[in-house]
Amino acid sequence: MTTQAAEQRELLALIRSEREKSVSVREWKHRLVGYGYAVRNTDHGDVISRFGSQEELCGIPAELLH
Repeated sequence: MTTQAAEQRELLALIRSEREKSVSVREWKHRLVGYGYAVRNTDHGDVISRFGSQEELCGIPAELLH
């Protein structure tokens, strides 16, 4: 397993955990900014990126966006 895959798994675990704590998608996005991440809409789906940059880190599972 690559380091990048492990980092993506850890990031997905974090965003799932924060989504469970959030009442709304808007609150969840705000919480992610506190960790230095942002949700971006792209032509190939929603992704997590570093806040303030265009670096895409991983895709977001659709169930987290509702």
